[in-house]
Amino acid sequence: MQELQTKYGFFTAPSGPSSIDSPEDASESTQQCLPHLEPLLGQYDGFLVACYSEHPLVPALKVQPAVLEGRKPVTGIFEASISASLQLIGPKPQFGIITSGKAWEQLLTDAVHAYLGCESSSKFGGVESTGLNATDLHSATVEVERRIVEAARRLVWKGNVSVVCLGCAGLTGFTELVREVCMEQLGDEEGGAVKIVDGVQAGIAWLEGAVRVRF
Repeated sequence: MQELQTKYGFFTAPSGPSSIDSPEDASESTQQCLPHLEPLLGQYDGFLVACYSEHPLVPALKVQPAVLEGRKPVTGIFEASISASLQLIGPKPQFGIITSGKAWEQLLTDAVHAYLGCESSSKFGGVESTGLNATDLHSATVEVERRIVEAARRLVWKGNVSVVCLGCAGLTGFTELVREVCMEQLGDEEGGAVKIVDGVQAGIAWLEGAVRVRF
């Protein structure tokens, strides 16, 4: 039996917002991305939208003829991380999200409820923001790390979170920093048991699985 190997391709829009800080930015980025992506859809088996939001590019890709005809899975890092978190919740019954700008606290709360199909959920511990945009988070400065630590502490202080989602692609690479906060606040054993979900990694894992079982 031939072993299947995963190959990745990457796309960044040649124009549009440099940081998606609002639903309007997400809509604009979809308009900028889609015309360039349409000719590429036949070349790949699945698609991951690497923006941590209820991004309109996800449903827009799902209805493209090449995607429909090829039964090609599409997801965003937001959706993938929430699905992963629900499977990983431990003795403490909630997952929570650390994200970028303040506006995303309510936007992501609403998006989680919409994704779960309910107006509230006992499994959701809320969103804490760094107050920085996605572009800022890509630079690992002392100030960026301080903001991430503060957001992680606020989330942990809520008391029932056993899974922390890194709610921005710009937070990729900060898993160990968030783990240190959990251990600092909860002790080595309890804090070390908290799961940290990187949305990009969750998205890749989901997409690989979906591609392999799609038929």
